Amino acid sequence: MLQKTHSVAGLIAAEIILVREGIPFLSWEAAGAILLGCLAGTLADVDKPGSTMAKVLFPLSALLKLLRVRHRTLTHSALFIALLALVASPLPPLYYWVFIAAYASHTLIDLLNENGVQLLWPIKGKIRLLPKPIAIDTGSAGETAFRWIIALVSLWIPFSTIRF
Repeated sequence: MLQKTHSVAGLIAAEIILVREGIPFLSWEAAGAILLGCLAGTLADVDKPGSTMAKVLFPLSALLKLLRVRHRTLTHSALFIALLALVASPLPPLYYWVFIAAYASHTLIDLLNENGVQLLWPIKGKIRLLPKPIAIDTGSAGETAFRWIIALVSLWIPFSTIRF
């Protein structure tokens, strides 16, 4: 999936946490959480040479390349998400949960891609949730439609919490 799709998925993850925690959407906390969600949703692609995250976090990307970490393996795995959860534990609770949920959203939506992810890394074999004929190909019209759908969900979430 493209960075913009992952960013919208990270936004939704942040919104879900904000709703769960009862944080008003029009607050500084929410603004920080939404920004964090949009960024963390794209972070797993640091393992993909040429991606925005690989450029922004070049030292980490270069290290992953030096270690021969392939795309959608280590950084997309359940083990890595668990390790990241340990490393991120000093964050304040709101931002901790937003960071972990948004990062995990990346792997979740890549499971809809025809290539899948090596979710159980270091165990070989990629997993995908959709059969290949209906899986979402990166950059396709299907991905664009999917992104629009989740963008509409991201607009619905804040409005669904308004009580009249």
